[in-house]
Amino acid sequence: MSSDARVSEAISAGGVVYRHGTGGLEVVLCGRNRSGLWALPKGTPGDGESREQTALREVREETGLHVAIERELGDIEYWFSRPGERIHKRVYFYLMAERGGSFAEHDLEFDIVRWVAAPEALTQLTYPTEAEVLRRAADALGVDLGA
Repeated sequence: MSSDARVSEAISAGGVVYRHGTGGLEVVLCGRNRSGLWALPKGTPGDGESREQTALREVREETGLHVAIERELGDIEYWFSRPGERIHKRVYFYLMAERGGSFAEHDLEFDIVRWVAAPEALTQLTYPTEAEVLRRAADALGVDLGA
């Protein structure tokens, strides 16, 4: 990339949606068949939306679930490029409890939305930074996910 590339800032917000299943802590992951991507639900703010409003809306759209924010989990950041532009992105995450809805209601951004046992989710998530967010969520819930 040339040194005259423009630098932009971007933000997103999303959540770790959890429940206590019969086998322990479970979280919602969103997947794409073609790329093999597995991620936490998140997205970009609409006009005038707060981070919390963005997180609630994006999780509802991408998972079909109605959720409630229980606490902040901090943020992650990374860089990516587009032609002529370098983008610094910060993603804010929240711990969220399921309050209804159905995976059948999720939008088309992801092919698969499902509950995954948290230890399995750690290894299934595509991005290590999102696995770290999952560890923060487990810590907040007093659940040990091991090494």
